[in-house]
Order: sequence, then structure tokens, then C-alpha cells
Amino acid sequence: MKIALINENSQAAKNQLIYDVLNEEATKKGHTVYNYGMYSAEDDVQLTYVKNGLLASILLTTKAVDFVVTGCGTGQGAMLACNSFPNVLCGHITNGLDAYLFGQVNDGNCIAMPFAQGFGWGAEINLHDTFAKLFSEQFGGGYPKERREPEQRNKKILDGVKEITHRPLIEILKQIDQDFLRETIAGKHFAEYFYPNCQDEEIANYLKSL
Repeated sequence: MKIALINENSQAAKNQLIYDVLNEEATKKGHTVYNYGMYSAEDDVQLTYVKNGLLASILLTTKAVDFVVTGCGTGQGAMLACNSFPNVLCGHITNGLDAYLFGQVNDGNCIAMPFAQGFGWGAEINLHDTFAKLFSEQFGGGYPKERREPEQRNKKILDGVKEITHRPLIEILKQIDQDFLRETIAGKHFAEYFYPNCQDEEIANYLKSL
């Protein structure tokens, strides 16, 4: 599984810590992590949580990655922004239990975490526990296990609803504020990570044209 880490500007200083823990736990399961930044609060490219939502949608829609880890101060804004865009099913995750149940019951492709609220002494321990539980089993396995079939059925229903209620991403990219879009994809390593993994030629060509 290809996993993207995206941090917004208010919590950018924690990017390296989050990346190190995420990469350690993900690597244990054979996953690859791409750090899309922000890398520090002083980065030239400043990502807000709304830009994080758009970036998550671009990465997931084009299958450049399979899963996104993001967040903000509380995690709430990032979750709302992510779920505003197509092809993103984002949960608000604060601990290992949240992570495990989200993966098994909801089978989502994105999590938003609070990187300020409750992020104090021992925060890295909670990150380890959260990512370890998140990747402990294949997503969609169900919890409790006897509820797997109805939970999987509900997930398919939700996916179908989102296809109706969200427009194709390419339409959104062409109509959204173009400066906002350019800033979203202007990260230091975006082109390096995105284009080799992107599986949607139309979206890739449009972004390159900007």
C-alpha cells in the first residue's frame, strides 16, 4: 500500500516526528510512505487544511496513493475538508481503538488526526499505537467479525452515494480557484512523488499544464 502524509501549516513543525513514526509502523507491514509535507512552518508552500483535502482527493482519485494520513490542530477541519472532495472517505482518529475500528468497520482511505489538541507528553507513543492498530489487519475485515457482511454492504452503499453526490474531480480542478490549486500542488516533492505514481493521465496532464 502506498501511503501519503500531508501536514498543514499550523502543525508543520511536527512533520518529521509524525513521518518517522508512520514510516516505522507502515514499513513493518510492507507499506511505502510518501511525505508530501509541509516539512516545516517556514516552507515556501503553505498548506491549509482545505488544501490538504484537495490534495488528498487528487492523490486518491488518481491512485497515486492508496491511503492518506493528514490532520490539523484538532483534526476536525482536516476531516471535514477531506470529506468535501470526491473519492475520499476520511475518519477522525485520536487513538489506536479509533484507528482499528475505522479500518475494520468503515474501510476508509484517509484519516485526520489532532496534532495539537491532546498532543503532549507521550504523543509519539500514541502515534505508534495508532498507526500500529491502523495497519494491523487488512481493511474491511469487520468488527465484531460476525458483523463483517452488513458492514461491508453499508460501505458499498456509502461509496455509491458518494458517486452520486460528488462531481468528477477533473471538473472540480478546472472550476476551482486556479491559484488555490497551484499552491496545493506546489510542494517541494509533489512532482517527484505524484507523477510517477499517478494512474489518471487526464488529471496529470491538466496539473502539468498549470
